[in-house]
Amino acid sequence: MTVHGAYRGIPRDDLGYLNSAGRPNVFHRANLPRVGLDDVAALATGVMTSADLWLNEGDLVTNLTFISGGTAAATPTAWWFALYDTTGVLMAQTADQTSTAWAADTVKTVALATAQRITKSGLYKAAINVTAGTVPTLVGTVGAKPVLTGEGNLCQTSGSSLTTTAPATIATPVFKRQVPLAIAS
Repeated sequence: MTVHGAYRGIPRDDLGYLNSAGRPNVFHRANLPRVGLDDVAALATGVMTSADLWLNEGDLVTNLTFISGGTAAATPTAWWFALYDTTGVLMAQTADQTSTAWAADTVKTVALATAQRITKSGLYKAAINVTAGTVPTLVGTVGAKPVLTGEGNLCQTSGSSLTTTAPATIATPVFKRQVPLAIAS
């Protein structure tokens, strides 16, 4: 008998269809299912937002994707995505997208500077920073603050006055209720 009662499989694998429903049969990992999502204010200018993203050993992550909600970025000066390991250390960042427009309701898939082969399954962090006059809202959901000992944040903010470069580590993370949809491919 296991902690899962008589069930001997891996619950995360058995429930995988919830995370891939309606998505193509190509490699991707997403932190949220495609249902129940809304327009969330997950960003503040120059402050990095990072969301938990489960990655499996052997995955090759080349791109990160975020989707803007109903509000577009206005006068962006810098924006990028980054991937952090399970301990909060930077693995790779995309090129800074500088003043590239980001319209409302638009998918942005950006390549990491260096593709990352995952060597250990676990919760990684998909991060986004937008420095702009108005930051875009993102497609996502609202999550609860950790309540049990050992639980981590589903989403957090860190840093301030960030521009073109992702910090080397996620330092002094602060709980963020709004959790953006993050997709690794």
